[in-house]
Amino acid sequence: MSKLLEGRVAIVTGAGRGIGRAHALELARHGAAVVVNDYGVSISGEGTGETPAESVVSEIEALGGRAVVNTADVADFEQAAAMVRQAIDTYGGLDVLVNNAGFVRDRMLVNTSEQEWDAVVRVHLKGHFAPLRHAGAYWRAESKEGRQRAARVVNTSSGAGLQGSVGQATYSAAKAGIAGLTLVAAQEMGRYGVTVNAIAPVARTRMTEGAFDTSAMALPEDNSPIVAWLASEEAGDVTGRVIEIDGSTITVETGWAHGPARDLGRRWEAAEVGPALRDLLAAAPDPEPVYGA
Repeated sequence: MSKLLEGRVAIVTGAGRGIGRAHALELARHGAAVVVNDYGVSISGEGTGETPAESVVSEIEALGGRAVVNTADVADFEQAAAMVRQAIDTYGGLDVLVNNAGFVRDRMLVNTSEQEWDAVVRVHLKGHFAPLRHAGAYWRAESKEGRQRAARVVNTSSGAGLQGSVGQATYSAAKAGIAGLTLVAAQEMGRYGVTVNAIAPVARTRMTEGAFDTSAMALPEDNSPIVAWLASEEAGDVTGRVIEIDGSTITVETGWAHGPARDLGRRWEAAEVGPALRDLLAAAPDPEPVYGA
């Protein structure tokens, strides 16, 4: 086994299947002790009664690694706190949080119900906030006690959140929110020794199969080596970044950036806006293609 993450303790949410499972196995191969979290739900978030986290823990133990099952609902504030406490109590600390859990309920915007909106935003966005909030509080306390850890957070955004995706308004909004949360958390938590980055993975999973042709897509495990490095102490100089991973290609996303501007030097009149804005749009780079279109 690699020594890249030797002695480090990690939580991976949504780690029972797909990309999360691949992350958990990769971190374990590099020496991390892993809390394998999975609530055991279907692709659309309904309970199935399954316990996929147990299978992943068995796989890790068969490799000679250390792992423990966690079945918390990561969007439940108290359950997320207990998950962080489980890592600390079981392995003596926490160094890495990989927020991955999520599901989809794809609808065109005008067909999306309030319940569908709330459910998807809850599991993706609150499901990132709650574990991050509790892990961050622990790392802040450790830093104040003179035990600053080289802590790492890897969030999971998506091309849908960065470029938009027709039929996925709710999912895209949640994933865009995760990118924004990553930027803020990186700025706030750097003083405690914490780096916070996000990946936008592309892979053939339950969430993509059936939505479009996935035959040429990368496998879930193709994303995980980047996560393993971001989780390491070596990655201390990289924070506040969103990294898209598509098979053998990694792309550093630049996000929203200031483009062409015009300062009128006074309050704009409505009649002046159209010509000026069209001139600015003509000078601006063409937008990226809509993701999934």
